[in-house]
Amino acid sequence: MEKRRISISSKRQITIPAKYFDSLGLEKEIDCIYSKDMLILLPVKKGDPAFAEEILQDLIQKGFSGEKLLAEFKKINRKVRPAVEKLIEEADKIAREASVNYVDLTEDIFGDEETEA
Repeated sequence: MEKRRISISSKRQITIPAKYFDSLGLEKEIDCIYSKDMLILLPVKKGDPAFAEEILQDLIQKGFSGEKLLAEFKKINRKVRPAVEKLIEEADKIAREASVNYVDLTEDIFGDEETEA
């Protein structure tokens, strides 16, 4: 384990030391987790390879190859994460709305009804 003190700018920004940046293979984003009074910075994991395989298969079927295949793959692959994040955001919104408007019908369905004998 290695510890290093890092300054925070007036805009709440930090600079990750080059040694850490390079060894973690960081690029443009990191995941930041807040837990138990700690901030944990993690490299962003690469996209799900299943998406990559599906994208490549679709592009090959469309006739792309070589440099054009690579260019189209990069273009489409960059759109996957924002699209998934938007889907998650929409699902969260639907779940929040459903929980606010939820009516428990359990009593109506299984309530204590008197039965006629």
